[in-house]
Amino acid sequence: MKKFLLSVLCALTFGLTASADEGMWLLPYLQKTNIADMKAAGLKLDAIDIYNPDGPSLKDAIIVFGAGCTGEIVSPEGLIFTNHHCGYSSIQQLSSTENDYLKDGFWAMSREEEIPVPGLTVQFVRSIQDVTPELTKGLEKADYDKYVKTVAKRIEKLKKSMEKKNPGKKILIKDFFGGNQYLLFVMEVYTDVRFVGAPPSSIGKFGGDTDNWMWPRHTGDFSIFRVYAAPDGVTPADYSPENVPYQAPVYLTVSAKGYKEGDYTMIMGFPGSTNRYMTTYEIDEMLDVTNPNRILIRGERQDILSEDMAASDKVRIQYSDKYAVSSNYWKNAIGMSKAVRKLGVRDQRSEQEAAFTKWAEADPARAEYLRALPLIAQSKEISVPIASDIQVLAEAVLMSIDVATIAVTLNGMLPELSELSADEAKAAIAAVYKDYNEATDIKVTKRMIELLMEMVSPANMPEFITADVEGRFNGNVEEYIKWLYETSVYANEEKFEKAFAAGNVPADDPALAIFNTTYAKYKALYASKAEADQMFNEGHKLYIKGLLEMDADGKHYPDANFTIRLTYGNVKPYSPADAVNYNYYTTTDGILEKENPEDSEFVVPARLHDLCVAEDFGPYAEDGEMRVCFISTNDITGGNSGSPVLNAEGQLIGLAFDGNWDAMSGDVLFEKNMQRCIDLDVRYVLFIIDKFAGAGHLLDEMNIVWE
Repeated sequence: MKKFLLSVLCALTFGLTASADEGMWLLPYLQKTNIADMKAAGLKLDAIDIYNPDGPSLKDAIIVFGAGCTGEIVSPEGLIFTNHHCGYSSIQQLSSTENDYLKDGFWAMSREEEIPVPGLTVQFVRSIQDVTPELTKGLEKADYDKYVKTVAKRIEKLKKSMEKKNPGKKILIKDFFGGNQYLLFVMEVYTDVRFVGAPPSSIGKFGGDTDNWMWPRHTGDFSIFRVYAAPDGVTPADYSPENVPYQAPVYLTVSAKGYKEGDYTMIMGFPGSTNRYMTTYEIDEMLDVTNPNRILIRGERQDILSEDMAASDKVRIQYSDKYAVSSNYWKNAIGMSKAVRKLGVRDQRSEQEAAFTKWAEADPARAEYLRALPLIAQSKEISVPIASDIQVLAEAVLMSIDVATIAVTLNGMLPELSELSADEAKAAIAAVYKDYNEATDIKVTKRMIELLMEMVSPANMPEFITADVEGRFNGNVEEYIKWLYETSVYANEEKFEKAFAAGNVPADDPALAIFNTTYAKYKALYASKAEADQMFNEGHKLYIKGLLEMDADGKHYPDANFTIRLTYGNVKPYSPADAVNYNYYTTTDGILEKENPEDSEFVVPARLHDLCVAEDFGPYAEDGEMRVCFISTNDITGGNSGSPVLNAEGQLIGLAFDGNWDAMSGDVLFEKNMQRCIDLDVRYVLFIIDKFAGAGHLLDEMNIVWE
C-alpha cells in the first residue's frame, strides 16, 4: 500500500501523458521530468538556468502583466515587452480624442514622457514550494467534505504564516490535478508601471476580428511598458515622481539572429485555463449550452457597439476595450465548438472513459474510482440548467448593461465622494463615466433585456424583470427602457452630478435595482448548485487520480491555472486540409496584399506602407524579407499572451500572441498535427520601434545579439 501511494504521488507531480510538444510544465520539476527531452530537442541550457530555486534564472525575467497576460523584462532598466492586446486596456484608458494613442500610437522619447498607468500592476514569481504534504496529511481516508474543509482551513493558516515570513509579498496557494496537489507561490507585486510605447492599432491590431485566431497572420501585436520601483531600484512602491526604473537582476537577451524550420522554441508564461481532463458530460455542456449562450449574447452586443463605434471617434475610444474583451472569446467559442466537433474530441473522451471504467473494474482495490464518472454525470444533470441561467445573467446584465454597473459603482462611492471637495468629486464622477455613452447603452440594454427574458427560465428571472419590466410595463421592454433612462439619476454624468450635489441620490434607483436584483439572483443560483458542484469536484478529483494511476510511468502535467509554466517545441509549418500547406512565417508582403483603405481592419499606416514598398527594413530583414510572424508547436492558451518565445540559448526571438483556428479545441485536447502557437517575430518589433517610430533609444538599452 505504501509503495502504491508513493507511485501515485509521483505521478501526481504532472498531468496528462504528453505527446511531442504537448505540455504546460511546472518549473520545479523540469530537471526530473523534462530536461533530457528538452536537450534532445536542441536546448543548450541546463534546467537550473531556467529555474533556480536558490538564485537568479530566466524565470525572474517573466512577469504577470496586468490581470491576465504575460510580459518579459528586456533591459536592466525594467523595460517590458508584452502584446498590444494585453496593453490595450491601458492604452485605451490613457487615450482621448485629443491624444488618441489607439489610433496614432505613442512613443516616449525620454523617461519623463513615460506615462503612469493607474491600476496597472506586474508581478514576479519569487519562489515556488510544494505544500501538498502539510495540507493533506492524515486525510488519506477522509470523506470528501472533510477533506475540502480541512484543506481550506490549513491553506488559510499557511497563508497567514507565509505572509508574516514574507512581508509585503503576495502569497498564492493553488491546487493542481483537481485538488490532488498544492503549490505555494510567493509573488512580488509592483504598482508603478508606465506606458512607454505602442504602434497604432492599424499595426498592433492589423486584421482585427477577421484575422483573430487565424493563420497566416500579419499583426504587430506588441506594446512596451516599464516597471518602476522605490529610489533603491528594487522595492515595490506606489507611483511617485521619485521612483526609478526597476533594476532587473535578470532580463532577456534579444536575438536578431532569426530562426529556421525545426528550430527549438521554448515559452514561459502564465497560461490561464485548460480543461484537458474534460469528460463527455462537460463537453456536452460546452457544445450545447455554454458556447451557444456566449456566441449569441456577445454577438448581439458587439453588433450594436460596432455600429456606434464606426460612427463616432469618441464612442470608438470609449468602447474599444470593451469590444475587444468581448469579441476575443466570442470568436474563440465559435472556433472551439467547430474544432471539437471536427476533430471528434467527444468520441475520444468517450473511449477514454470506457477504458477507465474497464480498468477500475479489473481490480477490487480500484473500486473507489468507479464512483468518479457517475458523480460527474449526476452533478451535471443537476447543475447545467442552473449554470445556463447564471451565465445569461452574467453575460447579458452584469457584464453588458453599463448603467447598472455605473450605478453600483457610484452608489458604493457615495461615502467617499461626500468627503471630497466639489472639484475632486466632479473628477471622480467623470472617471466613472469616461467609457460610457448613454445612447449606445440604451440600445445595448434593450437588446440584453430581450435576450434575458428569452433565455432565462421564468423561476430564475431577476426581480427588476418581474417587478418592473413585466409588472409595471406589462412586458413592454421599449417602454421600460424609456422610463429607466428618464428616471435613473445614473443615466448620464450630468444627472448624477446634479442629484449628488442636491443630496438626492435615491436608494431605490431603477438602474441600481437592475444590478442588485440580478446579482442577488446570480448568488442564489450559485448557492443552489453548491451541492452539485461539490459532487462534480469529488468526481473530478477521483477521475484525475485514477487516470494518473492508470499511466503511472507516463510524463504528466496539470491543467493551466494562471501559474507559471514552460512549454517547448519547434518552428514548424502545417497543413490544415488537403492541398492546403501553410509556411511557417509571414512577411510584410502579406501586409501589402491585405491592405484595404476601405476596411478599418486592414488599413496600413502610410509610413509603414512606404517602408515596405521601398524594402527599407534596415538590419532587421532576412534574405531581403521583413518577417512579421511565425508559428511554433508550443502548447499555449489564454494568459500566455505576451509570453516570450525563446530559442535554444534562452534568447528572445518572438512574442506569443495567439492560437490557430484549425486547432481551437486546444484547451480540451492538444492536437499535435494541427495545433500551432502564433508568434510575433521580435525583429519586426525592433523594425517598428526603430524604422517606423524613430524610437531607437529603446533598443540602446537592450542586449541585442546579431549572430
